Amino acid sequence: QVQPVESGGGSVQAGGSLRLSCVVSGTGYRGSCMGWFRQAPGKERELVAALYQRSGATSYGDSVKDRFTISQDSAGSTLYLEMSSLRPEDTAMYYCAAGRMSTYCNREERYDYWGQGTQVTVSS
Repeated sequence: QVQPVESGGGSVQAGGSLRLSCVVSGTGYRGSCMGWFRQAPGKERELVAALYQRSGATSYGDSVKDRFTISQDSAGSTLYLEMSSLRPEDTAMYYCAAGRMSTYCNREERYDYWGQGTQVTVSS
């Protein structure tokens, strides 16, 4: 069973930074799409950032471009999200996801495995 597990969430003041980590455990998973999504209360889940593992290409949601950075470790088993210049509107539950497909990694339906989420709260 493949299971992403997030860590690193917390509370921070506006303008601050946080780093989220996600370890994908389990056998049989060969990375293709890996991504971060978020969902705020009363809103739909949205893409934060996606990583095409084979090429290293990345894709970001419009609201986080130039503030967040997605990356992975050399083994490809840990995914990171570096978040800077955080805003109150970044407050949400952040989910790590992994998918077996290797295209359109910016689309939620491409992901097969989801973590439980880690809460990020940004105060003004």
